[in-house]
Amino acid sequence: MKLRGDFCTTLGMRLPVVQAPIGSATTPQLVAAVSNAGGLGMLALTWMDDAEAGARIRETQSLTTRPFGVNLALQWPQRGRLAQCLEAGVPVISTFWGDPAPYVELVHDAGALHIHTVGSAEEARRVVGAGVDVVVAQGWEAGGHVWGEVATLPLVPAVVEAVQPVPVLAAGGIATGRGLAAAFALGAAAGWVGTRYLLASEADVHPDYQAAIAAATEADTIYGTVFDGGWPDAPHRALRNSTVKAWELAGRPERGRRPGEADVLATTPDGTRLFRYGDDLPLRDRIGDVEPMALYAGQSTGLVHSVQPADVITRELADEADKVLAGLRGTRI
Repeated sequence: MKLRGDFCTTLGMRLPVVQAPIGSATTPQLVAAVSNAGGLGMLALTWMDDAEAGARIRETQSLTTRPFGVNLALQWPQRGRLAQCLEAGVPVISTFWGDPAPYVELVHDAGALHIHTVGSAEEARRVVGAGVDVVVAQGWEAGGHVWGEVATLPLVPAVVEAVQPVPVLAAGGIATGRGLAAAFALGAAAGWVGTRYLLASEADVHPDYQAAIAAATEADTIYGTVFDGGWPDAPHRALRNSTVKAWELAGRPERGRRPGEADVLATTPDGTRLFRYGDDLPLRDRIGDVEPMALYAGQSTGLVHSVQPADVITRELADEADKVLAGLRGTRI
């Protein structure tokens, strides 16, 4: 898909809001609701087998005729899942956590748009040089797995300057229209919003997890590698829960010496055991105590307080950004 004009025009988006791929919490219903509202919904299919990935894509297509995307983490081989996406005609492929170069030609040959998430201006130059169409500048404030160590405010304009005229999407700390308006001021083409969509009614998120996010402040997250079972040495941001507090009280010991490492906290309906320090986020059907699990969330938690339908979230973000920008017109310093 060739970019014509700006990012939103190319995809026929009415609203400059992208629902970040919030891991296994994403559902076809969530993605379709965001796209139907005029934004861009994103499926996360990294850990699914090829058949399940294809089924998720087809279900999403049954719920919307609007464009949506699929996100794949390049820490693992993704050619099988990518083939499922491209054969089904998914128009947007988002990649993360690795080198996108081996995938660019495959994406373009299928007529799709290739988005890649970066954590620095130097990385942005490199991936654009490899042929990526759109760059997501992910600030350190973001929830879930975080690739870089630069905050959103300095990162986004640095990436914009490094790769212009390639569109840049701003990620990290954006959960309100004020944040979206700020992203535009930094030069972004749209906002990439994750934590707020964890409180979407269509997200596959355990109610206790949603309640913990809604109650948290902007100071209640931790950045590190605490929940590394299944994805070793991958930095992430999550809520400071009882697991984190016990680890901190023990002096932040290394893997293998952390308190309660053998603890089974919950199970899936098929009986799969979920351990403390695992990288699994609590889905709705988890059985047991989910509070000590990986409660991924960004520093925007202090701005997110209630569960809402995804279409309402999407429109509220855009409407508030419009009002903020209208109020700033004519403002001089």
